[in-house]
Amino acid sequence: MKIIVVSKHHGRTRSFTLGGWTRALLSVCLLGIPVGLGVWVNQELNHSEGADLFTGDSARAWSEALANQEDEIKETRQHAQEQLSALTLRMAELQARLLRLDALGERLTNIAKLDQGEFDFSQPPALGGPESAALGEAFEPPEFIQVIDQLTDQIANREQQLDTLEALLAKRKIQRDVFIAGRPIKKGWMSSRYGRRTDPFSGHIAWHNGLDFAGKQGSDVISVAAGVVTWASERHGYGKLVEINHGNGYTTRYGHSADILVNVGDVVKKGQVVALMGSTGRSTGPHVHFEVYKHGRAVDPAAYIHRTIR
Repeated sequence: MKIIVVSKHHGRTRSFTLGGWTRALLSVCLLGIPVGLGVWVNQELNHSEGADLFTGDSARAWSEALANQEDEIKETRQHAQEQLSALTLRMAELQARLLRLDALGERLTNIAKLDQGEFDFSQPPALGGPESAALGEAFEPPEFIQVIDQLTDQIANREQQLDTLEALLAKRKIQRDVFIAGRPIKKGWMSSRYGRRTDPFSGHIAWHNGLDFAGKQGSDVISVAAGVVTWASERHGYGKLVEINHGNGYTTRYGHSADILVNVGDVVKKGQVVALMGSTGRSTGPHVHFEVYKHGRAVDPAAYIHRTIR
């Protein structure tokens, strides 16, 4: 490398030849001056910013901001804890309610002697179906709110089952109550059957439309099924008569009573005492004349004495 120096006054020139080490030293000097200047300026700026950052006012401002954030965090945590406690209590109530519904359902199922497979409250509702194409992502564990929603759905399902069970029981109870079966007395014995017999007054063969049950004067006469009283007074040949309509075309009659304990329009239950045994009307002694009518036609009451509901 050669350097030529030209004189300003005399126009003379001088030249210098630089070797390899001289050129390297000169390059380092020329490059190092701006780099060093930049580093110095950067240090000065950082020092000045740091001085401004850590002044007393800035430190107090940061401390107040941090204190405010801590208060907000505490308030948020307390609010979240209250919400969690409320949700936990709600879940406990739902679980307790579900347990009571399951216990009640199992007891009703046992009492009603229903099919255990149809109303099995100890197992979740049966679900299924053929496999199909996936419509979304894989199952993920439910969140807390979703668990509560699932409990609510389970309770709604149990209540629906109980409603169905209640309807079945009510229907069964109605069927059992209006089902004509049993004897019209609590104590006594059958003294005359249905059909042809010798008339006790005339001695001739006559038709007997019912069954006669003899017993003690004043003993209870009971309804063989639930129904509505359609007659409760004297009738020719029957003496004091009680007639009860049981629906589905069935009617029963209880004749020769000493006293009638019901009135027309009364709703009577199965087994309810409707009269007291006597010997009124065409009768030879204390007994109840029991008749069963099906769609207005007299039928043999003996078919209903030992009848059982299915």
